[in-house]
Amino acid sequence: MPTNFIKFLFLSLSFFFIFISPTSTQLLPSYTGRQGEWNLLHSSIGISAMHMQLLRDNTVIMFDRTDFGRSNLSLSGGRCRFDPYDTVLHTDCTAHSVLYDIATNAYRPLMVETDTWCSSGAVLPNGTLVQTGGFNDGDHVVRTFTPCNGDECDWVEFPQYLSERRWYATNQILPDGRIIIVGGRRQFNYEFYPRNVEDSSSSPRTFMLRFLTETTDYGENNLYPFIHLLPDGNLFIFANTRSILLDYNQNRVLKEFPEIPGGDPRNYPSSGSSVLLPLDENKGGGVEAEIIICGGAPRGSFAQARRGYFVRALSTCGRLMVSHANPSWMMEEMPLPRVMGDMIFLPTGDVIIIKRRRKGNGRMGIGPGPMTRPIIYVLSEKGIPQISSWRHQLGQECIIRRLFYLTDGRVLIGGINPHIIQLYRRSIPTDLSLEAYSPAVFIRRIRPIRQKILSLDETFRYVCRLD
Repeated sequence: MPTNFIKFLFLSLSFFFIFISPTSTQLLPSYTGRQGEWNLLHSSIGISAMHMQLLRDNTVIMFDRTDFGRSNLSLSGGRCRFDPYDTVLHTDCTAHSVLYDIATNAYRPLMVETDTWCSSGAVLPNGTLVQTGGFNDGDHVVRTFTPCNGDECDWVEFPQYLSERRWYATNQILPDGRIIIVGGRRQFNYEFYPRNVEDSSSSPRTFMLRFLTETTDYGENNLYPFIHLLPDGNLFIFANTRSILLDYNQNRVLKEFPEIPGGDPRNYPSSGSSVLLPLDENKGGGVEAEIIICGGAPRGSFAQARRGYFVRALSTCGRLMVSHANPSWMMEEMPLPRVMGDMIFLPTGDVIIIKRRRKGNGRMGIGPGPMTRPIIYVLSEKGIPQISSWRHQLGQECIIRRLFYLTDGRVLIGGINPHIIQLYRRSIPTDLSLEAYSPAVFIRRIRPIRQKILSLDETFRYVCRLD
């Protein structure tokens, strides 16, 4: 396997976590707890951080839906957004996006004009974030954000760029620098960003994927399909309970993998989570790719939740060695059930799952029992997962019970339960704070090592020296 391609795969995964740099360590708390620590960075950043993305300049962009009324942060310079089709406000002078600076712990408002609710995105090799789709006036929009020096950079939006409505779609960066945009509500196809400028007007912009039709459960349980780029250049796509290997260049399904045991869906609104485990190009016998999928809600939980009965979430994880000729799922039990958990890599290579709910499913307002403790899936020194390797010593509770956020990094967490007109009086109210979690395993392995950034190459990978 070419080394450069393995580096690309690492790069595509690295946007979901942060290696600790000198600037970010300044904000770390004093580590005294055995189970790690939570550190409140801001009691309010003005918005509920529904989406987050780490950028190449040590900043994090955060944004929320625009159709739930005013935020608690005004736009700068007297700017306002005007939208006659907005469901709540036609004129809104508040921000629904912020740029957070890790080094200074400061943030500033950004101007996002169209609705980003349950949009999807990926980062281009040059560091530009491309965010696609959403709800209402945002469903055909492409938005880009390119980091820059100073305070001039902001969102740039391209209305009606997408061929189809993309709401709850999934994006994946590809080896040639394009982004594939797959699915969405009642969309059983995929398209690419950017468009091929050489295509004629008669060339197809979307490509049907029958697999998405076959895995639809009343238009719901294959939303936000899990997608991973594999070492052979093809895509692993998981929807509902099934998964395939897709050659997107030829629009051809090369293989269908066995169904995950149990028969319960794992995608939104059942809302499990998935990662591609670390790749080892130095291992004999070639690079092996393994997927792990954890948690979710049992089949039928949404219908029962609407009747006031909240079903216990799934506590199982399935691992599949997708690079094997005849792979089979290996099932494990998490210490706790979890729906809408965020699964992300730590700098140690271990996998942390944070938050969400013990019962119900991923749809808004139908899931009590917030999970306030993270759990960690410990990998061996070579990055190969061990059987029964869940860390049963759970992390500390977070400062605020939050049910709706994205994680990114060390771990940075924000946002909870956006309610219409920003209602703060509910039992699980809208929360606008920002906090960071530092796991104990991270402290033991990483804190004694000080990192220095030596260079930043054209793909914006950090090259570090360990002292």
